[in-house]
Amino acid sequence: MLTLACEDRPGIVYAVASFLIQHGCNILQSEQYDADAGDGSTGTFFMRVQFSALDPMETLERLRAGFLAVADSFRMQWRLVDAATRCRTLILVSKFGHCLNDLLFRHRIGALGIDIPAVVSNHRDFQDLVESHGIPFIYVPVTKETKPEAEKQLLEIVDREQIDLVVLARYMQVLSPELCQALDGRAINIHHSFLPSFKGARPYQQAHARGVKIIGATAHYVTSDLDEGPIIEQDVERVKHATTADQMAAAGRDVECRVLARAVTWHAENRVMINGNKTVVFG
Repeated sequence: MLTLACEDRPGIVYAVASFLIQHGCNILQSEQYDADAGDGSTGTFFMRVQFSALDPMETLERLRAGFLAVADSFRMQWRLVDAATRCRTLILVSKFGHCLNDLLFRHRIGALGIDIPAVVSNHRDFQDLVESHGIPFIYVPVTKETKPEAEKQLLEIVDREQIDLVVLARYMQVLSPELCQALDGRAINIHHSFLPSFKGARPYQQAHARGVKIIGATAHYVTSDLDEGPIIEQDVERVKHATTADQMAAAGRDVECRVLARAVTWHAENRVMINGNKTVVFG
């Protein structure tokens, strides 16, 4: 699978297709998006191509080496990967386990194209749950005094386990700017869509007190700007005047699980590309 981004100009699709055909590849799916500068966007061209190599001699290494000339001519940012390779995903969690439980279940039934080498938590609440799935549980306590050491330990786990994606499945710790930078483009967070209207503790109770009619959730890439990273997926659920705060919280948990699972799936399938403070998500 090939994904790329570059300044929009004529001939990109032709150059990519010609390269693949010349190297005996069969294009299975091709999607592209032009973030035209005329609408105030970035003027960047994005492309995702799924293909199969009919010649067994055309390995990933050979294709990467051959594509360098095409990429350099268009000054592309690009990745060429085996679509069958599973995304190595580290899950972080604190004391709310609904998203963790949902991801573990989807992983067990084969609904997520990821491997989970470990789950890290600053609490021990879900150790039994994680280990019941045959996945290592790593306890990394965090206090104000130990936070730098805890983040160092987290990065050591990422490096040791060759992690491709970090998922904050209701991990209730604010990551330092340094850690956000280290995980740039490969860390996903989930939060309720009440932000910034209902910040802090008990957001569903705050929303209930204001009589909201729609609740939702947002999955986004982690940046040093808290909860303001590029959005990958969102969804909503309607509620009524008679819906209690507890019922809102329950509905919110369901939405959070759905939204996070989609975001993780799309990232693992190389469908998401960052476009400034937004994302391009290919279908």
